[in-house]
Amino acid sequence: MKSFREEIWFNIPSRRAFVLLTPKLEECVKKSGIKEGLLLCNAMHITASVFINDNEPGLHEDFERWLEKLAPEKPHSQYKHNVGEDNADAHLKRTIMGREVVIAITGGKLDLGPWEQVFYGEFDGMRRKRVLVKIIGE
Repeated sequence: MKSFREEIWFNIPSRRAFVLLTPKLEECVKKSGIKEGLLLCNAMHITASVFINDNEPGLHEDFERWLEKLAPEKPHSQYKHNVGEDNADAHLKRTIMGREVVIAITGGKLDLGPWEQVFYGEFDGMRRKRVLVKIIGE
């Protein structure tokens, strides 16, 4: 069995954003040389997420509105965590959207459904962040 590890770094200039990861993950699979196995991709920060869904801008706007209703950023004073920080909402949004995805690799390619794409969700940006890509298989 082979193992491959890579970090993908981001510097998101806004507080929140969704970034398409699929092409970078496809590059990692190619670099790994693994034809049959599993890819794990997880956010290495507790205010960011990795998730699978449709690459449709309207859906991303819906996510943004929905998440803001569930865990509004302001007023910051509504959260006990916000002592010296203002990102309690980002922690909650990350919990809702998830930490990681695991994707099968079949025939040297990501085994995704017809509309599935992988995204990095940033909920407390404006600084360097990263995701971990770990691939195991043969």
